[in-house]
Amino acid sequence: MFAEKHNFAKPNDSRALHLMTKCAQTVMQELEDIVIAYGQSDEYSFVFKRKSNWFKRRASKFMTLVVSQFASSYVFYWRNYFGDQPLLYPPGFDGRVVVYPTNQTLKDYLSWRQADCHINNLYNTVFWALVQQSGLTPVQAQRRLQGTVTADKNEILFSEFNINYNNEPVMYRKGTVLLWQKVDEVMTKEVKLPAEVEGEQKVVTRTRMKPAPLHCDVIGDAFWKEHPEILDEDS
Repeated sequence: MFAEKHNFAKPNDSRALHLMTKCAQTVMQELEDIVIAYGQSDEYSFVFKRKSNWFKRRASKFMTLVVSQFASSYVFYWRNYFGDQPLLYPPGFDGRVVVYPTNQTLKDYLSWRQADCHINNLYNTVFWALVQQSGLTPVQAQRRLQGTVTADKNEILFSEFNINYNNEPVMYRKGTVLLWQKVDEVMTKEVKLPAEVEGEQKVVTRTRMKPAPLHCDVIGDAFWKEHPEILDEDS
């Protein structure tokens, strides 16, 4: 398994998660018809504009270009997040294209993805605490958690490990949302002066639209009211 071969930290490796987000941002910058992306663990979902006519809406083009851009970015940016740790072999990502008939169906899908993130992360947080801190084997930890509900897992974390799950990083609990936002970029510009005087660098600020990461709730209505452009019928 890729994560084990590359010694990813358990239950979450922030380096790996930030690398996934960087790859998703690269995909969005290349394919500007994407209006929102959502990622957790080793998965990312990309939502294209409702009326996008990109490559004449051929599903094969959507899938192959997104996946190839994502995979190549993963290799390209690996050192930025893992330093001198070698990439032992090329990663592989699969993909599929799904057409959702209504805005509500799309909202339900993204809500389910975030709920799934919470369920999986809570389980993994308790599981690895039992293994790493209590010395249980993976099989023993699995048996200990069998049949438990959310309240049981929270109680184990708090009473046995003094961990309040609500204080765990939001990125781990809710995943990452990527939205187009205005971002100020600081850059230098060469200022031309008379020949007898050396040129100098002038610092200028430029505003651009870039895919920015957010760690927020997408299940409630507040997010969608704040960002109505995502579900714009005319887009």
